[in-house]
Amino acid sequence: MLHYTTYQQDAHTEWVTFIHGAGGSSSIWFRQIRDFRQHFNVLLIDLRGHGKSKKPIYEKLKQYTFEVIEDEVIEVLDHLKIKSTHFVGISLGTIIIRDLTERFPERTQSMILGGAVMKLNVRGQILMRMGVLLKSVIPYLLLYRFFAFVIMPRKTHRESRNLFINEAKKLYQKEFKRWFTLVSQVNPLLYLFRIKDSGIPTLYVMGAEDHMFLPSITKLVKNHSSSELFVVPDCGHVVNVEQPEIFNSKVIDYLKSLSDRNY
Repeated sequence: MLHYTTYQQDAHTEWVTFIHGAGGSSSIWFRQIRDFRQHFNVLLIDLRGHGKSKKPIYEKLKQYTFEVIEDEVIEVLDHLKIKSTHFVGISLGTIIIRDLTERFPERTQSMILGGAVMKLNVRGQILMRMGVLLKSVIPYLLLYRFFAFVIMPRKTHRESRNLFINEAKKLYQKEFKRWFTLVSQVNPLLYLFRIKDSGIPTLYVMGAEDHMFLPSITKLVKNHSSSELFVVPDCGHVVNVEQPEIFNSKVIDYLKSLSDRNY
């Protein structure tokens, strides 16, 4: 089973489950834990091959699929007897949450998608093709560092960029290749997400400087009645790290407003 950490109030309190991105770990949510645990039961998960989910059992698959990754998240929920939860994700974690919700809508109360990836623009497509060609030639950390600079280029993005690079150092070459192959095959999935409204309350939290992904999210929410967009000023891709106070306040208020609607 994947490694997880919980902060639980009681059995009647709603759960919020945090899903990190590729190359990260549950440690990227360190600025969220204190605020969220005051209002919710909190579940942090390390995805396959990341953080503390690195036991030998996770090295058996040669190729990953989103279904495999999502089923392992569901396994944790089942183990903890969590019937449904609010999901909070960042970057690639938003794709995992969105697809999990497509497959298991009854498990998702709402989706908070930060730095959401719902379309790869021309630059993103070029990056993916470069990665496919170079992943067996260039050391993975050099490739990951290059991607991080393209996605988070400004000086103000340095902290979040360095955080993800430092977390990526804890991976190894084979693990990076498996995850990269998964990401490089994501286009059909993203197309489905853009044309189909999940019907689940969804809040997109995007940085105003997230030049690669914000334009597609802005367009998407106009066509999805269940979705809202909140743009964080002076912020890049990793909104929960760069502007944690704004992120926490907005997300908690949104989740509490959903609870009020249900009463």
